[in-house]
Amino acid sequence: MIHKLEHIGVMVKDMDASIRFYTEVLGLKLVKRKALADGVELGFLSFPDSDQVEIELIGRGHDGLPDNGIVHHIAFTVSDIQVEIDRLKSHGVRLMDETPRTILDGDLIAFFFGPDGERLEFFQPAAK
Repeated sequence: MIHKLEHIGVMVKDMDASIRFYTEVLGLKLVKRKALADGVELGFLSFPDSDQVEIELIGRGHDGLPDNGIVHHIAFTVSDIQVEIDRLKSHGVRLMDETPRTILDGDLIAFFFGPDGERLEFFQPAAK
């Protein structure tokens, strides 16, 4: 079952400049910043009165943006990611991930495509 909109991923050229903009100009707070093993860096921001992640900044340093757009994906929180992947398969949805991937502190993700090729993600938070 889908619970809520998890976050919107935005590709950025300069993580520091983007964090300054979203925090100082727009008033969001930085919740977490993490470098991944593949050279990608993530910055998660939310509104001060909400613990919900709203924007995920995705950076690869200063090497420019990819050609697949600035808004990278839309993510939805799910309670059982494998059940949702299987449900997508039953509908013939084109998947990027046939099985969930583990990131950060045990969170599970799986990407798939919408009808116009838009990139979508299911996100299952790690059990705490």
